[in-house]
Amino acid sequence: MKRLIIAFLATGVAVNAFAQVKMKPEETEVWNPVPQVVTPGDSYSKPPSDAVVLFDGKDLSKWESTNRPGKAAGWKVHDGILTVDKKAGNIQTKESFMDYQLHIEWRIPEDIDGSGQLRGNSGLFLASTGKGDRGYEIQILDNYNNKTYVNGQAGSVYKQYAPLVNANKKPGEWQSYDVIWKAPRFNADGSLKDSARVTVIFNGVLIQNNVALKGETVYIGYPKYLAHDASPIKLQAHGDPSKPISFRNIWIRKL
Repeated sequence: MKRLIIAFLATGVAVNAFAQVKMKPEETEVWNPVPQVVTPGDSYSKPPSDAVVLFDGKDLSKWESTNRPGKAAGWKVHDGILTVDKKAGNIQTKESFMDYQLHIEWRIPEDIDGSGQLRGNSGLFLASTGKGDRGYEIQILDNYNNKTYVNGQAGSVYKQYAPLVNANKKPGEWQSYDVIWKAPRFNADGSLKDSARVTVIFNGVLIQNNVALKGETVYIGYPKYLAHDASPIKLQAHGDPSKPISFRNIWIRKL
């Protein structure tokens, strides 16, 4: 009987994995209700005295390639600004973190083109748990006047939570995320003990209020947790054909 139960459970896992592969990305897209549009105020943040500066406009000494850890991050630094190099792939911090407060500023090119998810797409991964797009993503995208599924617009916990409101500024203007991140905790056997939680303030406006993540963010299928420890923070070089976006003033406070 014991062998029969184990075989049944193993078969169930295989069926679930097969079902995920067979799913289409549209099956996890949410289009309504559309978040209300609010106009953000103007603000500029300098790092607190106890912050660790991850990018100060000079170099990428605190970053590395995601797919080739230990290798230099291949993005471009010019005039105090960091610009995505899509051919170089994602980059991540050399240091790993658990709970923290993070500030990051980003800008969509003023002459951005494309629509939907193909318009200034990038992502802030609060914990990078592997190569590629593994981890927990806060979406970066131009949604000032660009329709897409709401759990994939700027400020969403990708495919999990739409932002409470749409606080996007126009392309060409600098925008900011201020994030409070509580990393998930796992038991010794790898099972989930406490879910990850995140609060996000977008251009001074609260858009994610201490939400409990359902697992890692995924493009196709449903989220799930895989046990991990402290993790790097990752920035995405999305493969959409629109012009690359830029970043500046990235700092973190460990909590």
